[in-house]
Amino acid sequence: MEASVDIEALNQQIYIDSEFIDKIIKETGKVIVGQEYMIERLLLGLLAKGHVLLEGLPGLAKTLSIKTLSSAINADFQRIQFTPDLLPADIIGTMIYNPGKNEFNVRKGPIFTNFVLADEINRAPAKVQSALLEAMQEKQVTIGKETYSLDEPFLVLATQNPIEQEGTYPLPEAQVDRFMLKVNIGYPTKEEERHIVRRNLSGETTQTISPVVDPSTIIKARESVKQIYMDEKIENYILDIVFATRDPKLAGINDLEGLVSYGGSPRASINLAKASKAYAFLQRRGYVIPEDVRSVCEDIMRHRIGLTYEAEAENVSQEDIIKRVINAVEVP
Repeated sequence: MEASVDIEALNQQIYIDSEFIDKIIKETGKVIVGQEYMIERLLLGLLAKGHVLLEGLPGLAKTLSIKTLSSAINADFQRIQFTPDLLPADIIGTMIYNPGKNEFNVRKGPIFTNFVLADEINRAPAKVQSALLEAMQEKQVTIGKETYSLDEPFLVLATQNPIEQEGTYPLPEAQVDRFMLKVNIGYPTKEEERHIVRRNLSGETTQTISPVVDPSTIIKARESVKQIYMDEKIENYILDIVFATRDPKLAGINDLEGLVSYGGSPRASINLAKASKAYAFLQRRGYVIPEDVRSVCEDIMRHRIGLTYEAEAENVSQEDIIKRVINAVEVP
């Protein structure tokens, strides 16, 4: 009985703490038509302290959405256009020689900000991607002998073109795993696209986004997300899903045998739990339910599952694997 009273109080507190979400969605809606799913996923990463990788064809408002969100939050924003000739120093900065003082001074790169938009991230080779690894994982950057902490909130929001396009490089697995979410962006509906065309013709796309929250609000919200209640049954549900991707046969999913080369790592379990809590926060609820886990599972897991040659030959995708696992694992 006492636990239910605590949950009720927590529920009310989360409802109050999450009021700013509606303001952000309303403000971004001034510029972004449709793509509510993408905005929701960006907020999910922001609240769960996880980086977000958006994959989709050019022209689907990926860059615009990230820029608009940063404006609504009044956070520092830097855009880095990834190209084949980009160097690691172009991202993190470098040591510059000062002849007057006969010494080297640090010139910090664009990574020193709140929101980093890594635009078309897979158009740069692995040497450049390595510059992001320390910043994404440890929230710090080493230039020369000095290590500098990055300001909070710090988030890498990357856009990626489908691998089949010309001039793209597959991202290193270690880097892909550091993205909490990988979100596939699709085309808008016909009605949404009609609205987009009319907005562009009338010049409405030049609307200014007003800051509705500041970074301190996001930092406070992250603490609220940590307080969201997750029952042990939900924890077991998350573990069952992740373990089923590693050994489908052991989980009783015999039709997946021979299709999965590797499943989700412990980082998948951690991120699935964090994202489920953040999703509950977006729903303005103080506790996690199985539907929260199911809602975020695909975006958390799709880049953490390896397919065998048999799976590729049978045109089985990561999404197909995840759907079968979710349907097979018992819901608490």
